[in-house]
Amino acid sequence: MGYVVIQASGLRKQYGETVALDGVDLHVREGEIFGVLGQSGAGKSTLLRCVNLLERPDAGTVTVAGQDLTALRDRELNRARQRIGMIHQHFALLSSRTVAGNVAFPLEVMGVPRAERRRRVAELLDLVGLGGRAGARPHQLSGGQKQRVGIARALAGNPSVLLSDEATSALDPATTQSILSLLKRLNAELGLTILLITHEMNVVKSVCDSVAIMSSGRIEESGAIADLVRTPGSRLTREIFPLPEPPPPGSVTLTFTGDPGRSLVSEVVRKFDVDVSILGGAIEELAGGAVGRLRVSITGAESQAAVAHLSSAGLLVEVAQ
Repeated sequence: MGYVVIQASGLRKQYGETVALDGVDLHVREGEIFGVLGQSGAGKSTLLRCVNLLERPDAGTVTVAGQDLTALRDRELNRARQRIGMIHQHFALLSSRTVAGNVAFPLEVMGVPRAERRRRVAELLDLVGLGGRAGARPHQLSGGQKQRVGIARALAGNPSVLLSDEATSALDPATTQSILSLLKRLNAELGLTILLITHEMNVVKSVCDSVAIMSSGRIEESGAIADLVRTPGSRLTREIFPLPEPPPPGSVTLTFTGDPGRSLVSEVVRKFDVDVSILGGAIEELAGGAVGRLRVSITGAESQAAVAHLSSAGLLVEVAQ
């Protein structure tokens, strides 16, 4: 990944007695899909609105592509926002306009000439798979098609950053997957940096390179998913692999990338004087590849040596006390 393209530092936002953001720091690198995960009321949508200054934080700074948005006046801020696309949860389409008219709207605001608008709209509709629906009205579209229009509109100004506020929460599972696949393709083809807000772990597992988990206005943990799943005590790992807690005393929890876990368990049985029982676990396909978590019981004269062998093989090994 490249340099930090979205940087929020010390963000605080309060509504009356409610603290929506309580000293939030966020760092999103160029070209990554970064998810902010949390339940309703965690502060994640407020964080997103602060990133493009639709909500001005009470304290802290927001820098996008090297520009401190919190220091800009209204006219400068409006120009800066043109480089930040926004996808809304409930589509926010103009019912009086056609599909093409909705996508053209931000280009009209930017003063793009009509011929160029038409060319750009056609290009964008082809990009999101709606080349044949330019003349349709929003009420004639399915939910997935409406969101594709919203995505095309968000891309109209050639943004380098795309913000997504629960863009799939109003869609059925199959349509959700199609929209996530589209976002992943746009990320790869256009080099877009995508910051998406979600309460759904499946969204994070499907497309995100990195994640921040929010609760009560604070970020509990943040980082690349591949790093977090190898971090002892990670909340993300516990939520992806909800094994019973607390683990039985003496049990060993193994977390690994790829699929070496089961083969290594078989290997220690052959190499060491131990018995191994699998107590639970699973392997999940994440955006960065397969990740597994197994909980096992290792008993026998060489149990400590077997545990050390698993650790030296690169697995995250957690022994319950």
